Amino acid sequence: MKRQNLTLLTDLYELTMMQGYFQNKDQNETVIFDAFYRNNPCGGGYAISAGLEQVIDYIKNLHFNGEDIAYLRSLGIFQEDFLEYLRDFHFSGDIYAIPEGSVMFPREPMIKVIAPIMQAQLVETAILNILNHQSLIATKASRVCFAAQGDGIMEFGLRRAQGPDAGTYGARAAMIGGCIGTSNVLAGQLFDVPVSGTHAHSWIMSFPDEYTAFKAYADIYPSACILLVDTYDTLKSGVPNAIRVFREMREAGIPLTRYGIRLDSGDLAYLSKKARKMLDEAGFPDAIISASNDLDEFLIDSLKVQGAKITSWGVGTNLITSKDCPSFGGVYKLAAIQDADGHFIPKIKLSENSEKVTNPGNKTIYRIYDRETGKIRADLICLADEQFDEQEPLLLFDPQEPWKKTHLSGGSYTLRELMVPVFRNGECCYTSPKVMEIRAICQRELDTLWPETRRLINPHRVYVDLSQKLYDTKIRLLNQMGDR
Repeated sequence: MKRQNLTLLTDLYELTMMQGYFQNKDQNETVIFDAFYRNNPCGGGYAISAGLEQVIDYIKNLHFNGEDIAYLRSLGIFQEDFLEYLRDFHFSGDIYAIPEGSVMFPREPMIKVIAPIMQAQLVETAILNILNHQSLIATKASRVCFAAQGDGIMEFGLRRAQGPDAGTYGARAAMIGGCIGTSNVLAGQLFDVPVSGTHAHSWIMSFPDEYTAFKAYADIYPSACILLVDTYDTLKSGVPNAIRVFREMREAGIPLTRYGIRLDSGDLAYLSKKARKMLDEAGFPDAIISASNDLDEFLIDSLKVQGAKITSWGVGTNLITSKDCPSFGGVYKLAAIQDADGHFIPKIKLSENSEKVTNPGNKTIYRIYDRETGKIRADLICLADEQFDEQEPLLLFDPQEPWKKTHLSGGSYTLRELMVPVFRNGECCYTSPKVMEIRAICQRELDTLWPETRRLINPHRVYVDLSQKLYDTKIRLLNQMGDR
């Protein structure tokens, strides 16, 4: 599904601003832009970074071909000297990013772009498009998997996704977030992830009766025999016919490896408990009971509380669309401009809404862990040239309410810089892990969260603090702007 040229995957105003820069500024003026988000999706306590591999592909292939330039010319708003400049356009800057699968929090840069202003401006829309979508779905998947308490989650929302790209890259993100497989065969091929599926009601209905349909399916797929039992009557017909087939398989000496039933309608708690009892009494205590039917993390959590005997979950619409929170809200803001001496001059965006006031300057992020437990204490956004000694005391304070302070004694914490270099001087210097490797990274990252941060409703907030130096810079700029 990789495309060689997504250069025009941008908003028109990026190009009109580029032409304005071309006419009015030094084309090589270097700037810093940060991509970040302001609020965790789904009312949760964290987000999962996803989409970086596709951002890398986009940047690598960034160029204007003849068709692109001809189309831009046809709009009648671009001058020939600017269009000629675009013919040799390529990305020559630096990019730093939080790696995929990482836990991240509001207001910290997911990606930092350091590049000539025209290049940094152009890539805004595509970067946000890619990161916003995949990070949203990865985060949603991690919540669904958390609710399932270790049971396997299958992603099968392709038919309900907003188009082929959303279905395929959404499946990729869902795997990163913790799903054990997807129904999307193209995603399996592209990303080397497990694919799985059973059969539809139409399979049952196409045979003379339910038993015959089950028997035919078992004959073809004896080692992956999950039978959909709710086409007619779940407890009076579906489960008894499934048990009959399982008995015949056992009597024929066919190993019962991955076998069981799937529920797709009705009261899943009640039906799963009844079905479990029937299967156990028939001698099939290890038969899987899987369930689908408009599931999300809240319904799965409720079914768990009700004692449902479901051990495998298929989640479609509500996962692939993140139905209750359909957008991630990432933004891309100018943070600094390089002067003639090579120093970055911090820039700040003001707003009547204090939440929208940006953090200025060339920044990086340190994650602070409790040395004893390995759990996250806080994240610290600081200027890129700052260094910290884990053996020295560390003062943290809330940048919105700076009188709220935490003192960490030396030796009680560890630090890890989150952002890694991805491009240097226009050349990619980062190799993306495979999706299943990123999934494993994500699971380790999630283990560093306190349980209070992972709960589905009203989670504990992980603090994202500013270093004293960055905070002072921000306050200085705010005061200067206020004096105008």
